[in-house]
Amino acid sequence: MLVEDPRHNAHDQAPEAAPEPRRDRAPAPAEELSGPPLTLADRELLLELMVAMRTFEERGVALYKQGRTPGSFYDGHGQEAIPVGAAFAMGPDDVICSPLIRDMGAHLVRGTDLTEIIRHHLGRDNRLSRGREGNVHFGDPTKGIVPMVSMLPDMFVVAVGIAMAFRLRRERRVALTFFGDGATSPGAWHEAMNFAGLRKEPIVIVCENNGLAYSTPTSAQFAVSPAERAAAYGMPGVVVDGNDVEAMFRVTHEARERALRGDGPTLIEARTMRMHGHGSHDDARYVDPAVFAEWRKRDPIATYEATLGGAGVDVEAVRTRVLARLDAAVDAALATPLPDPASATEGLFATEEPVPLGRGEAPWSGFAGGVHDPVSAAARGAAEGGTTVGPSSTAAEAAR
Repeated sequence: MLVEDPRHNAHDQAPEAAPEPRRDRAPAPAEELSGPPLTLADRELLLELMVAMRTFEERGVALYKQGRTPGSFYDGHGQEAIPVGAAFAMGPDDVICSPLIRDMGAHLVRGTDLTEIIRHHLGRDNRLSRGREGNVHFGDPTKGIVPMVSMLPDMFVVAVGIAMAFRLRRERRVALTFFGDGATSPGAWHEAMNFAGLRKEPIVIVCENNGLAYSTPTSAQFAVSPAERAAAYGMPGVVVDGNDVEAMFRVTHEARERALRGDGPTLIEARTMRMHGHGSHDDARYVDPAVFAEWRKRDPIATYEATLGGAGVDVEAVRTRVLARLDAAVDAALATPLPDPASATEGLFATEEPVPLGRGEAPWSGFAGGVHDPVSAAARGAAEGGTTVGPSSTAAEAAR
């Protein structure tokens, strides 16, 4: 599935021509890809997780505009299929290092508590950052999610180190890392690619190519696409429709299986479009409106809702369920006090023994103990008083 013309650019099209979003060959749709089965309950949960990501981020933008969120707020509108589909393919003992600006869906798949996420964004006391950080700088080690740093793609280097530890310990575990097209330019990216390919580290590498590094289009970043460059580092490069959640799941599952066999890493280049600015402070006026209009037709949630609605899924019930949990989580977060300023110096130095990364949720039905029914999961979460979106109980050992 390598591209024919690697010098693609989503922003060099004439508005009156109503062009295809990409000049190169379109990726194969999900139904043409071989891969593991997804039950209807799996598909409903994929939809629910994408809706949860978008609904949360829409509320986050509103809170930012109300002046309740310090700093800025970053969202992944239009890119929900990538983190949700990729994380859905990972087992409970796998590690995600690390979800970035557009990857809220990965946190939700793994089971990070939604109230804690909102507390973090609001600067309230919380277990993820204790109110010492904000916006996208967080992770949940208890769910196997390593927190990110701003320097991109420095976390790719960390992910390769984690994967190397898995290989040296002969553990059947895989690391998953995300980054954007702009992050393929710094030297750290090339160093990590070279090391991972040379040592055949068990890592799945996801490039979210949304055509822009902040405001710089891909045509001004590189002459050869990330997927084409993978071969130079000794690994396959796969191009996938980043707006197709099932395609993302299947290519990630295949890459994970390859890593578990000892065949090394896979670079997945997920083609998508960033439908908002870089952050809430950016109006994205540098993007041709015709490009947005073309990609809006391929909205990952709207198209998947149409598919599942035709299969009998109650789409409105999914949205209602997500909204109810979001409202409860926001109310709880707003009622949480700010952290005590006197605690600001606590935790500056590591004084305790390191704690191993925890196990994340693995909701795909192909994993033993996976949560198959989002309705039942929601009921259990409500009964337990939690606000986790998606699966609510830790999955057992992976079936394979």
